[in-house]
Formats: sequence, structure tokens, C-alpha cells
Amino acid sequence: MRHLRWIVWCMVAVAAAGVAAGVTRASGSSAKPQSYYLALGDSIAYGVQPARAKPTPSASRTGYVDVFAARLRKLSPDLQVVNYGCPGESTATFTRGGCPAIADRIKLHDAFSGSQMKAALGFLRAHPGDVSPITLTLYGNDWLPLLLDTCKTDVACVRKRGPSAIASFGSRLKSIVQRLRTAAPTAEIIVTGAWNPDPEHLAQLKPIYRSLEASITRAAAPSHARVAEMLPVFNPPRNGGARLCAFTFICSKGDPHPTDAGYRAMADAVMRASG
Repeated sequence: MRHLRWIVWCMVAVAAAGVAAGVTRASGSSAKPQSYYLALGDSIAYGVQPARAKPTPSASRTGYVDVFAARLRKLSPDLQVVNYGCPGESTATFTRGGCPAIADRIKLHDAFSGSQMKAALGFLRAHPGDVSPITLTLYGNDWLPLLLDTCKTDVACVRKRGPSAIASFGSRLKSIVQRLRTAAPTAEIIVTGAWNPDPEHLAQLKPIYRSLEASITRAAAPSHARVAEMLPVFNPPRNGGARLCAFTFICSKGDPHPTDAGYRAMADAVMRASG
């Protein structure tokens, strides 16, 4: 898998396309945009794309968060976006703090100190009932260390070690979504799903990525969060390699982050998942 020489801000997952996205809906949350849209997660939430220098907010304005927000403003013109997305964030650092982007002095869209979880809960408590939707994109920096560092992209190793890693990840994600729901009982929460960024092992790793996607759905369900599935968007049954090359930079630059077309497809999926 020579393509996957990832930069430190490895992707995390979000979304589905305007072409064939699967969407899991959960009831119990308000679909009407409120005063604020809160975006949480990793480099995908930030809107990272390949660049020579460190990511900057001004160079990261075509992410799915930006596209989704532009569509929401057609319903609520005064909607304000608070984007705490932190490149390199995992479910572990999201809760305890220590996002690599902060250590590397990367300027965030909306700065915070401590953990992203603490920042999100603080914002929700300061604006009760005024925040909806909330989007959450986490999985890449939990999953890719196993895929690349532990297993060195060996399919047999991923199949063997994957279920345990997925179970641990799912447990952490479930706790995060539950804490967000407690702080925002009526907000619409949308969690973005996972996809396989490796064009050389799409078929071989299909079952394990289905399991990863299922774990995200299970983590979201108890809190009545919605899930925008990404597998049908980035890894469709037919022409999956071509789609992945068009929707990410993995084939052109060896980078798994979405292209503008990929981010738009993610926003399509998130919009459909939204009420």
C-alpha cells in the first residue's frame, strides 16, 4: 500500500455522497437549525487538504463543515459556525486533551484549551438550546495506527486485530456521543461514518470496514444521534477505485483527505442524514 504515506493529520471520517450515500437516522432530536452549528472532530472536520505548509483556517474553507453550513444558512441565514475540529484528534485525545495540532501550534478555526470535549461541553452549557446541529467526525486517528503502524497494511493482521480495536474505539465514541447528548438534549447530532482509503485493498478489507461502520452506528444509537454513512460514497460496489481517486487525494498525492468533490459529497450525506 505504497500510496498511504499519511501526514500527521490523518483523516477521520465523515460522510456520504450525493451519489449513493447510505444514511442511518435516529429520532429524538430537533432538525431545525438553531443559532449555532457546532462542528467537532479531526482533520476532516477541520477541512484539511494537502499543502506544503501547515494547515490554516484560511486554506481550509472548502471542507464538509463549510459546505453543510452554507446549505443550512438557506434555512437560517444568521447561523453561526463554531468549528473545534483539530487535525490529528482521536477519540482518546478528544476526551483527555493533547490534540497534535495544538502541540504543533497549528491555528484552529476556533481555538480552545484543554480537551475538545471540555470545550464542546462548555460551549453547549453556555448556549443552552441554541446549538443545533452538532456534527462529529472521529475514527481515522484511532484506526490508522493499527492499519499502518501495527499491521503495516497486512490484510491478515488487520482482520485478526481489527475486531478488538473496533470494539475499544466504539466504546470511546459511544461515551463521547452520550456526553454531548446530555449537554444538548434537543440538538440534532450527526456522526459521520468511516471509509476505506486504500485503493489497493478495497475488496479484501470490505468486511472489516463494514464492522467499523457498524460500530459507529451502535455508538450513536443510544443517544439518538444520526449517522451519515461514508462507505457507499467513497467505496461504492462498482468503480470503487475510481471513486476513491476522485473523492480523495490518495491516488494523486498519497494523501487520504477529501478533494473538494469529496467534501461536497460528504456534505450531501450529512444533509440527507439531517432532519
